Amino acid sequence: MESMVSYTPVDGEMKPFDQRKRLIVVRIAAAAAVALLLFTRPFLSDGSEGHELLELLGIVLVSLCVLGRLWSILYIGGAKNRELISLGPFSMTQNPLYFFSTVGAVGIGLIYCSTEAASLLGFVSFLIFRYTARREAKFLLAKFGNAYSTYASSTPRFWPNPLLYRDVAESYFSTHALKRTFYDGLFFLAVFPAIEICEYLRDTIRLPAIFTLY
Repeated sequence: MESMVSYTPVDGEMKPFDQRKRLIVVRIAAAAAVALLLFTRPFLSDGSEGHELLELLGIVLVSLCVLGRLWSILYIGGAKNRELISLGPFSMTQNPLYFFSTVGAVGIGLIYCSTEAASLLGFVSFLIFRYTARREAKFLLAKFGNAYSTYASSTPRFWPNPLLYRDVAESYFSTHALKRTFYDGLFFLAVFPAIEICEYLRDTIRLPAIFTLY
């Protein structure tokens, strides 16, 4: 199968899934989760060894999310829904952007030092992206036909398989798409100071902790 298949759209064809809707849902969920931190308290006390370890792991996962999304966009760039890309991260999974975003969601929960929050955020993100991926799969199948069927049959839809990795020596990318993805990644990075601010306000104002997150 070729690494990239182009397609010329025709009138009346199936429209791709609106990505902005997915981004809005994820951002609203993340903002609501951070706001709830004002009235919760992590089980591990601030400054403890376990607290610092989980926080560090969360920062690593969020950083991996941002770098992974930037890596993915170098390949798909402005070609999303116009070309079938099957190189780089797209050779290991059909949806590397969704995978890395889910990793970032788990990292956000760990930054708050809560495995419960990490599991919940990761699970919700996975459900949202799985739904989106299924919608996109129908669109791509209708658009690329057998080329997409061959690609989908040999490439995991979500969880990457590093053994499938393949690439080319050179590739072109969209600077506009890279810039947009970088700004999207800042949303994940901004969560860390947002959590620190929430913890400071909670302790300073002495807001009541409704429940403890483990």
